[in-house]
Amino acid sequence: MDIKDVENLAELAKIELTDKEKENLLKDMEEILGYVKQVQEVETKDVEPSYLNKNVWREDLPASSVFSKDLIIDQFPDSKDGFVKVKKIL
Repeated sequence: MDIKDVENLAELAKIELTDKEKENLLKDMEEILGYVKQVQEVETKDVEPSYLNKNVWREDLPASSVFSKDLIIDQFPDSKDGFVKVKKIL
């Protein structure tokens, strides 16, 4: 990675950077990429995940069992033909 890459990223992000900010960003990006490289080198081939994704606050249910079209429409003050009516936005 070099200054040209930083300038290209800044242009894509539509931000202006001073020369000092470009140098600092380049240094930060090199450190980040070095860390990513270090993480990529970790051998994980025979490692099994040891975590369990579970919501401890409530039972996970599909959205269709929690929300329904009728439930949502009934909560709005005005509806017509199965649609909610809202104020006109200009």
